[in-house]
Amino acid sequence: MSSNETPGRKLLAVFAHPDDESFGPGGTLALYAKQGVAVHLICATRGEVGETPADLGERTDENIARLREDELRCAARALKLEEVHFLDYRDSGMPGADTNRHPRALASAPVEQVADKIAVLMRRIQPQVVITFDPIGGYRHPDHVAIHDATARAFHDVLARPGTHNSPPQKLYYHTFPKRLMRLMVRLMPLFGQNPREFGINKDIDLTEIASVNYPIHANIQVRSVMSEKAEASACHASQHAGGSGGILGFALRFFGTKEPFMRAYPPAPDSLHERDLFEGLS
Repeated sequence: MSSNETPGRKLLAVFAHPDDESFGPGGTLALYAKQGVAVHLICATRGEVGETPADLGERTDENIARLREDELRCAARALKLEEVHFLDYRDSGMPGADTNRHPRALASAPVEQVADKIAVLMRRIQPQVVITFDPIGGYRHPDHVAIHDATARAFHDVLARPGTHNSPPQKLYYHTFPKRLMRLMVRLMPLFGQNPREFGINKDIDLTEIASVNYPIHANIQVRSVMSEKAEASACHASQHAGGSGGILGFALRFFGTKEPFMRAYPPAPDSLHERDLFEGLS
């Protein structure tokens, strides 16, 4: 057993939709699960606004949610996650969509309400490490931003008030990526007749605006040994591959190959910090 394979270690990932875990830091989740860490996933919605196959039948919230949940549970098995926990909000769709205003939409839910639900699970699971999206949710998706805000709030609430006989989380990381490559893409796209402010299958992603925000990378996790598990998990989300296999976040992260980058939000870190293990420094 390596020094990373300490019994009792737990990692909690908090994301918005089925597929965020696989198209994003799936390698990191698989790596720690393989090392014996109990990896839990909180998924805020069941992806009701996502792409659906032509043979799905009637496009209802119930049918889409059932399909997307089945895909997520398939991915969870591939990544060997300990447990998947749903918050039961509805997918809000992209910025400005009518679905943002649905009464059950995650993006319209009070942040303190979402944070309270996450905090309840955080106290029950008692992870040492928590990961979620960066402050702009990777690419400004309303649900990604909402779950970032709620997770950060829940983390600090539990840190301050862990509960009786509970151990508070010790580290909070944001899954992110450097924007250097994206800034180059923004400059080159007009040369090929493409508008960087209208990227994606629905032309609703503004690469210029996303590329303007950069966060420091404090940890790079080498996931070469679990790339097959990540690929298997990504393949489970078959209904989403028509949209570009993970959207702009998945598109960008594929350029980083076998390393998955994170910003350390807590404890505060100097920009010069370079960790290779999210549990680094923990007893």
